[in-house]
Amino acid sequence: MASTVGQVMRRMASTAGQVIRCKAAVAWEAGKPLVIEEVEVAPPQAMEVRLKILFTSLCHTDVYFWEAKGQTPLFPRIFGHEAGAIVESVGDGVTDLKPGDHVLPVFTGECKECRHCKSEESNMCDLLRINTDRGVMLNDGKSRFSIRGQPIYHFVGTSTFSEYTVVHAGCAAKINPAAPLDKVCVLSCGISTGLGATLNVAKPKKGSSVAIFGLGAVGLAAAEGARISGASRIIGVDLNSNRFEEAKKFGVTEFVNPKDHDKPVHEVIAEMTSGGVDRSVECTGSISAMVSAFECVHDGWGVAVLVGVPNKDDAFKTHPMNILNERTLKGTFFGNYKPRSDLPSVVEKYMNKELELEKFITHEVPFSEINKAFEYMLSGASLRCIIRMDA
Repeated sequence: MASTVGQVMRRMASTAGQVIRCKAAVAWEAGKPLVIEEVEVAPPQAMEVRLKILFTSLCHTDVYFWEAKGQTPLFPRIFGHEAGAIVESVGDGVTDLKPGDHVLPVFTGECKECRHCKSEESNMCDLLRINTDRGVMLNDGKSRFSIRGQPIYHFVGTSTFSEYTVVHAGCAAKINPAAPLDKVCVLSCGISTGLGATLNVAKPKKGSSVAIFGLGAVGLAAAEGARISGASRIIGVDLNSNRFEEAKKFGVTEFVNPKDHDKPVHEVIAEMTSGGVDRSVECTGSISAMVSAFECVHDGWGVAVLVGVPNKDDAFKTHPMNILNERTLKGTFFGNYKPRSDLPSVVEKYMNKELELEKFITHEVPFSEINKAFEYMLSGASLRCIIRMDA
């Protein structure tokens, strides 16, 4: 790793201010395999930074928008938003980042100037909140990527499936340079979302009971948060019983498959826990799972946190007495982490061996075989697949 970084630093000294030609995995059509192309990456403009991506990973969000289900397709495009990178050069006005800094690019930013950024309670930046439809940079409404003069769209302001990318400075979290980028790169999206949903929003007390709905990567990260918090019972809920054995590594102590019962799952959990769990975290996007996650928490003090993104026409319905009986329903975005302010401390949890990231990484492929990462994800075989950009 150290030698790789040294080589990158030497190359970067001669590229600042220049157009860089490099390899990128371009999605030319929805659902079709990515194609490794030579792209041109323009220098960063005001308040932008150009990054050298060393490691990236595939997230369900990439797959969802690559498949273009229920969306207006925006192609050709460079996907990717979980990565470990080094700053290659900075644009005018950037003062807190410099070439050589190690960063995690993040799909949602932190300008540090808007009301949300100045609030201690919110992480939803007015300027840099996620926008899946934009495809261009904020500064001038243009792309920094092109192939023989043809613009290639960005994805959520990051586009990490490229050896170099340009992001807004507010979307790059500076981290400890000693942190291994091939591990902490997974903190750029889903793992932090699930972890923060538990640690920052649900906030279970030591010895408490927690139900996790959905045992994919985000749900397992939520379970990891419950483990770190010292929960004594972590109940995993999933329609796929094959996930239960893997979930034990993340602290899950009991399992419920709703298909195995002839009564609603919230009633099953209430019977298991003498009235309901202390906390629940929903990580599926299923409206029925959201309602069950809320209705399974104990009256008087139970807190349910919604993480999954529902379909646009879904409606959350529950009897008002469930709220009047002092159950609390919360939602969260990116685990309530402010990217630039908070992600460095999450990295330190890993460095201090409090947070275990290796168990989330199930596969690794060279950049030339990036389509294998999609195959692993679509088959359900992987949680996170690391893509090595130098291979």
